[in-house]
Amino acid sequence: MIVSDLLVKCLEAEGVRYIFGVPGEETEDLLFSLEGSSITFVPCRHEQGAAFIADVWGRLTGDAGVCLSTLGPGATNLMTAVADATLDKAPLVAITAQGGLDRLHHESHQRLDIVRMFAAITKWNGSIYDPRVLPEIVRNAFKLAEMEKPGATHIELAEDVARIKVPEALQPICPRVVRRPDPDEVALEEALSLLRRARRPLMIAGNGAIREHASKQLSRLANDHGIPVVATFMGKGAISDRSPQSLICIGTGFKDYVREAVEIADLVIALGYDIAEYAPERWNPLGDKAIVHIDVAPAEVYGRYQAAVEVVGDVNATLRDLNGRLDKDPLTLERDWYKPVRERILSDIASYDLRGLPFTIPGALNLIRKVLPDDGLLISDVGSHKVWIARNFPTYCPNGCLISNGLAAMGIALPGGIAAALAQPGRAIVAAMGDGGFLMNSQELETARRLGAGYTVVVFNDNDYGLISWKQSMSHGRSTGTRISNPDFRAYAESFGIRSYRPGSVDELREALSEAIDSRELRLIEIPVDPSVNRALVEKLARYWDGKE
Repeated sequence: MIVSDLLVKCLEAEGVRYIFGVPGEETEDLLFSLEGSSITFVPCRHEQGAAFIADVWGRLTGDAGVCLSTLGPGATNLMTAVADATLDKAPLVAITAQGGLDRLHHESHQRLDIVRMFAAITKWNGSIYDPRVLPEIVRNAFKLAEMEKPGATHIELAEDVARIKVPEALQPICPRVVRRPDPDEVALEEALSLLRRARRPLMIAGNGAIREHASKQLSRLANDHGIPVVATFMGKGAISDRSPQSLICIGTGFKDYVREAVEIADLVIALGYDIAEYAPERWNPLGDKAIVHIDVAPAEVYGRYQAAVEVVGDVNATLRDLNGRLDKDPLTLERDWYKPVRERILSDIASYDLRGLPFTIPGALNLIRKVLPDDGLLISDVGSHKVWIARNFPTYCPNGCLISNGLAAMGIALPGGIAAALAQPGRAIVAAMGDGGFLMNSQELETARRLGAGYTVVVFNDNDYGLISWKQSMSHGRSTGTRISNPDFRAYAESFGIRSYRPGSVDELREALSEAIDSRELRLIEIPVDPSVNRALVEKLARYWDGKE
């Protein structure tokens, strides 16, 4: 047995099913070791695409996705998606090759200090110099990647170390279940005391509320006691938006109906909330809100996020304890104070229904929502459409809508669809992106086609970096440096053997969405969007909330 064989045995012990990557000379031994294993190596067309697939795999399953690259440019290409996993709290293990140990002490071909580079974007990383410690390194990488709060870790394996012979007696360290701590009794009572004194409490469900499977207990607390819930971009689906207590989503970048509810609230309960998702000064500009912080980790020291009580422990366990105590002594709250806000939110979403051309992003999203089953999945890329998806796309189940809002990296949606199709085959999946984000990783259409990954790619094409364009327009009255041109997206997809559509009417768009989503096969739909119309819609919202209309 050589080191690469032992590494594969350790990966099998961790339950790894796929490794996504681009092969290289320095990973040769590892690839041949994988050949006879239970793990499938998936060659991708770019390392960033491979790492995004691993990223979304981790976010959907809770198990670390694994990506592989060679040294030098292969490793640097991984970095954006690895950083995304860390800031989005998605478990991921990156494995990179390195040149032989005999040339690491001086400048040499493609040699970079990869461990130092990855140290800034991972929870932990290290290099395998001594084969005897390999089982510990692998177990540590997976344990830390998957442990709350999850993120990316990194292992480096030099090409000459990979082929060192090791004794058969050296075996993997098997994973063990690690329980997260239950909340502190005193902190729970303090939180409950604040909740009893409140009349208009509101809950903000963040990314952690999804990861810790808190949806059932959160829904129970909200529905039984009439406490409204607003999700962050990454907390969408923590409570079904069909619930009368749901106020959909916060974080669109300008004041909206949801912020109005937060302003009225006299207590904010933040559940699994990460500051990287949405800065507290956006919803607590005066820093005067009474806040209860419920999370597996203590609150960061942040000027606009000074929690009155921090309940540190498993979020699901904390909510279960709160529900148990409240069953015996229910709350006395101001009922239905948030109902007018919810009615305005739903009415506003419905107002964007498409009635003809030109197509608009929120109008198209309403059609997608009608066609996509309640348990379907929408993966959002980053761009102006992301704001509309967060604001206008009701979500009915945990992980029913995935948005990158920690690093907020363009190019995640298309490879993310591959991860979703592999992890949850048969599920209705839509990956929505702008033309800019699509062309950042469009080469992974070939990977998706080769794997038989069944999902629908929706490309909003405005020939513009639309998000930047409308933000420039709001601040300067015009935009610059954002206009781009594009190929024929339909012909491009069909060159890969993928059925595609470019609808020219609302009826054609509805038919294309129905056929594509119902097929559970790889499809592409290009939706032409007039950038001036899209920009005008957002600017109108901004002017309204600034009091100018």
